Amino acid sequence: MMNLRYLITFSLALLLALTGCGGSQDKSTEEQSSSSTAQADNSLVAAKPADADPKGIGKFRDVKLTHPLDEAMVQKGREIAEVKCTSCHRLTEEKLVGPGWKGVTDRRTPEWIMNFITNVDEMLDKDPEAQSMLELCMVRMPNQNLTDDEARAILEYLRKNDGKN
Repeated sequence: MMNLRYLITFSLALLLALTGCGGSQDKSTEEQSSSSTAQADNSLVAAKPADADPKGIGKFRDVKLTHPLDEAMVQKGREIAEVKCTSCHRLTEEKLVGPGWKGVTDRRTPEWIMNFITNVDEMLDKDPEAQSMLELCMVRMPNQNLTDDEARAILEYLRKNDGKN
C-alpha cells in the first residue's frame, strides 16, 4: 500500500514538474534558468517587505515549540508531507513547483509557517512575504485542508529537516 502511495505521489510530482516547468527547453537554457532561479531565491530571502507581519495572517500568534523535538510528531509530519506536500516541495533548497523547504524554519517564524499552512488563501492574498513567494513560484499553493495538529506536525518535521533539536 505504501509503495503504491509513493508511486502515485512520485508520478504526480513528475507530471507537475514537467507541465509546470516546461520541459521543451534545451539543456543550456535549462541551466541558465536554474541559475537565475537560484539567484532569485537568494534575493527573496534577503529582501523581506518592511510591512510584513513576521507571524503572518491567521489565528496562530504564539506557537509553543518542543525541546527536544517530538519524534512522534516529526514522524506524523513526515507521513502527512509525503501524501500532501512532496509532490510540489523538496526538503532541499531546490524549487520544484513550490519552494524548497531547507532553511524555512530559519527564515520564517513558527507562527508564519502555521498560518501559511492553514490559511494559505488569505496569506497569498494579503501577506507581502507570501505574495513575494507567489511571484517567484507563479503557482498558488492549494489549500490542503490540514487540521491544526497536522500543520503543527509538519512544522515539527520542517524543524527536524533544518537540524533543530
